[in-house]
Amino acid sequence: MLFSSISFIYYFLPIVLMLYFLVPFRFKNSILLVSSLFFYFYGEPKYSILMLASSLSGYLHGLWIEKSRKSRYAKLPLICSIIFSIGILFYFKYADFLIENINWLFDLKIAPLKIVLPIGISFYTFQILSYTIDVYYGTSKVQKNFFSFAAYVSLFPQLIAGPIVRYATVEEELSQRNHTFANFAYGVNRFVIGLSKKVLIANSLGELGQVFSNLNESSILFYWIASVAFMLQIYYDFSGYSDMAIGLGRIFGFHFLENFNYPFISKSISEFWRRWHISLGTWFRDYLYIPMGGNRVGTVKWIRNIIVVWFLTGFWHGANWNFIIWGLYFGIFLVLEKVFLTEFFKKLPSIVGHIYTLFFLSISFVIFNTNNMIECIEYIKGMLGILNIPFSNAVTDYYISSYGLTLIIAAVGATPLSVKVIKKLKCYKKGEYILNILEPIVQILLLLLITGYLVDGSFNPFLYFRF
Repeated sequence: MLFSSISFIYYFLPIVLMLYFLVPFRFKNSILLVSSLFFYFYGEPKYSILMLASSLSGYLHGLWIEKSRKSRYAKLPLICSIIFSIGILFYFKYADFLIENINWLFDLKIAPLKIVLPIGISFYTFQILSYTIDVYYGTSKVQKNFFSFAAYVSLFPQLIAGPIVRYATVEEELSQRNHTFANFAYGVNRFVIGLSKKVLIANSLGELGQVFSNLNESSILFYWIASVAFMLQIYYDFSGYSDMAIGLGRIFGFHFLENFNYPFISKSISEFWRRWHISLGTWFRDYLYIPMGGNRVGTVKWIRNIIVVWFLTGFWHGANWNFIIWGLYFGIFLVLEKVFLTEFFKKLPSIVGHIYTLFFLSISFVIFNTNNMIECIEYIKGMLGILNIPFSNAVTDYYISSYGLTLIIAAVGATPLSVKVIKKLKCYKKGEYILNILEPIVQILLLLLITGYLVDGSFNPFLYFRF
């Protein structure tokens, strides 16, 4: 079930909210657990058992870790937890990829398993791992109530596409949280904003991407437009989903951490990754990069640590070589920036850093979006004018006029400009008064507009389902 669907907005969510706020607090986690299981079952019935089994594994391993804390085998339950969780993830996500590459490497004909990827497995697996690791190191207390732990793992606002919510973030709120009108209002506003980003902007940009892929003729300019459109589409798609998840979490009394912070205003690739998919970046930093030694080791090992982390970051996104190359691409840039590029760009106007970052990000999302490297190289050739195509043509001009306004709105909306304007207006009493009146009106109008789009349109993909 998509958040951006009529069934979720007008059926599932109102029923869950009514039940949740009617029952006493001691039953609220049970309502969340049952509704989350139904939410997952609706879209992935046969893998609901897998998610429950993973939850049970995390819960039992947590108890085992706590019980073995002072024994000579204290690390054994943690190792078992990691092996079980990674093993499940590897089997369902990477087994066929491994078979395919073994067949290619050794000229074999092993039949693929044809496993359907369970929705959200990459996200809830990392959440379970963060729990068992934190319990082992004593940064989180063991959860002795299975239903509370299962509610954490399966919590529907962030279940299928994150952000990756660590147990430590919501540990206290699982047993005690406040429900206020201010939190509810903030949550509704944040949800509608995220829904608008997804339906009104991401979906429109996705349509432009489909147009490009179906064209028999193109131009250099159209290659660039399609590249930028996809880059903005995936931003609005994923950040919109994160906004909806954060908003829903706040409605139910949870404070999820931010997952995006205007990444396209970055002046370096390093800064971009401090602003993009923050929950994934910090997860790899805290649970892999730092334990490997981070930058507190020699140069060779430090470079190794970066490359390993970014290899796995790319591989986390999907069982395909383009994702691995995409991750290594960023790893190389991060090494180069830390060695000399950062100091070099400090001597130049900041606009140079912005242009450099946006240019290489555009290339990176071509790698991310194409199915193989032959297709990727062909695409990049088109962007660089190496193919025998014109700079522009009538088709390009037509689609620029059709989607130009959407691209401009998307580009401006990806900066903090609108937020700065609103904050500036709120500094004045009249401005704050007017905005307080306009906010609910705008929300209602946006929801009506979104509903119209969802009723009339069938193009409503969600890119991160495949991860």
